[in-house]
Formats: sequence, structure tokens, C-alpha cells
Amino acid sequence: MPIAEKMVKVVEAASMIRKMFEEGIRMREKYGADNVFDFSLGNPDVPPPAVVKDTLNDLINDKTFSHGYMPNPGFPNVRQAVADYLNKETGVGLTPDLVVMSVGAAGALNDTLKALVNPGEEILTPAPYFVGYNQYAFIAGAVLKTVSSTPDFHLDLNAIEEAITPKTRVMLINSPNNPTGAVYTREELTGLGEILEQKSREFGKRIYLISDEPYRKIVYDVDVPWVFDIYDHTIVLTSYSKELSLAGERIGYLAVHPRAEDAGLIAGAAGVANTMMVVNAPALFQQVVGRLQGVTVDIGIYRKRRDMFCQGLSKAGYEFDIPQGAFYLFPKSPIQDDLEFVNLLKQENILAVPGTGFGGPGHFRLSYAVPEAAIQGSFEGFKRAMEKAKK
Repeated sequence: MPIAEKMVKVVEAASMIRKMFEEGIRMREKYGADNVFDFSLGNPDVPPPAVVKDTLNDLINDKTFSHGYMPNPGFPNVRQAVADYLNKETGVGLTPDLVVMSVGAAGALNDTLKALVNPGEEILTPAPYFVGYNQYAFIAGAVLKTVSSTPDFHLDLNAIEEAITPKTRVMLINSPNNPTGAVYTREELTGLGEILEQKSREFGKRIYLISDEPYRKIVYDVDVPWVFDIYDHTIVLTSYSKELSLAGERIGYLAVHPRAEDAGLIAGAAGVANTMMVVNAPALFQQVVGRLQGVTVDIGIYRKRRDMFCQGLSKAGYEFDIPQGAFYLFPKSPIQDDLEFVNLLKQENILAVPGTGFGGPGHFRLSYAVPEAAIQGSFEGFKRAMEKAKK
């Protein structure tokens, strides 16, 4: 076999999104870009705030700026800026040595899992979940174990309590959620913290909570509770990909709660893992985001698209929960086989992602990080696909 046997299933799983991306290119070449409605990728298209470009210009023209190496966890002044911002938001007394700048949220999660998880231990996450979690668990040598959510995609605390075993090392949550857009409430997170504390005592082994938060600032009329306020043994990680529309720059961080068990060791180990993965996060954009704590894109643009999409899909007969955050819809498939229905949509030049890939069979994901014209132009195709499905 030309590749490692352990990689075969990983490659097969990753090929779904890659093939969809390639299919989108092929269809646009065949039918024209205006006649293809690609909702498959969560690639933020809202322009970055103007201050991002201004900050870039300032740095580029600053003769004292260096493109050289820095401490592997990141520039001290940038980590201080992150710590200051999080302390302003949470008041937990975070210090910069508990912050590691990373290559996006993916880098932060890989670093954290490498720091925490022994081979064969379990990472527990609610389904539906971000497809990359399978790959990150694979890199960590861990087992990704999923647990069901409630019908409206919130935490099923009873199911979580039953799913935790002596092998559970990490509880991994993502709120606002990709692919569902659900935002977990303070009440359910408080209940989760109580369960994790109880199970940690029961098994004599600390279970850590990782909160994956790249969509924290993309929300509509709800607050995203800080898990730092709820459970001490928490690592928060995020990226600036969505809130600043900087996805391709791959910049984020992880922050360890100062009262977490072995907080300093975790941050230190994550910093070492960071050096093994990528050496350090990009120098230029560390300095950019260090000056832009709390800045975000115009959320009103995403809200308008969400409302337009929801209205059109509802008229076409689709069932879904209105997302509270992120920029995804996760409608029910009108037929049980979501892969088959996604193929019906493709016949209408509409590209969507089957919910099966997210551990949510019977649904499909639509990204509204696309122009309004694409959303508006797709509705007739959605109607025709629904009619075909009912035959």
C-alpha cells in the first residue's frame, strides 16, 4: 500500500469536502458562476473591518517591526493583549504565560489535545460536530466518541453523564456550533460543569473541558456564556477567521483557565506541541490581531442573509431550527437519506454538505457566507428538489 494504513480512512473521510470543492469548480466552469449556488464551504466573505487594513499598513511601514522568530508560544506583547482582553471579559486573572498563539483554531485544538490526551483516551463531543474533530483526534492518538444532542441541538446532559467513562479525558464543545448554529445556554453549561466535576471525582481523573469558539462573535440576539465562569478546568480556543474575516491567515490562540488543574503544565505542553506542529503562529498577523482585540466584522450582513435564507427555505417547505450563531443552516432532509437528497440539490446546481459527515444524518448543512444574490437565486432550485423528493 503506498500510504500508511492508518491514513486510509482519514483520507476517505476528508475526500468528501475536497470532492465537493472540486465539483463546485467544475460546475461553475460548465454552467457559469451565476448559475451555481455553492453553500458548501464556511469561507467568510464579509469584508474585514477597515481597521484591519489600516493596522497592516502601520505594521508594514513600521521600521522596528521584525519578521523573525519569537518565543514559540507567541510574541509576549500579543499574549498580554489577549490576556488583558479575556480578563476584561471574564475577570479570571489570566496571565500571558497561559496563552499560546496558534495557527488558527485548528492549531490550537491540535496543541491542546496533544498536551492533554494519552493514546487511546476518549474525547467526548456532542453530535452534530465539526468534521475536523475526527482528524484532530486521530493526530492525538485519541478516540473521538460522540453523544447525542437534544432535538434542537442543545446539550443532552443525561446522555453526556451516561457517556462519560474512565477513559474520558476531554469534553469538547463548540458554541456557536458548526454545523447547527446552536448557542449553548448558561444553564446547560453550568449543568455540564457539574457533571464533569462529579465524574472527575468519581474516576479520580481530571476531565478537561475544551471550548472551541471561532464563532463567538457571530451571534444574533443571544449572549455566548463564558465557560471560564462555569468550570475552572477549561481551555478556551478560537481563531480570528470569522470575526475578522481572516480565514486564510490562520491565526488564533488557546487560553488555559488559571485555576485549571496543572494550568501551567498544560500551557507549557501546548506550547511545545505548537513547536512540533508549526514552530510558531505567523509573525505579522500575531501583531495585527494583538492590536485588534474585541474588533469584529459587521454581523448585520450575516443576520440579513440568515433571515433571507430562512424565509425562502420555509416557503419551500423545509424544516429547520433558526440558527442563533455562526453562519450555517442545518435543515432536515425531506427524505431519510441525506446523501441522496444532496444529490437532488446538485441536480439544481445547488451544493450542500450531507449531515452524515457531521454526525447528523437526515440533515444537510448550508453556509450563508455567500452573496445575497446566490441565496435569492437558489430558491426555485430548492423548491424543485423538494418536489422531486416528495415523489
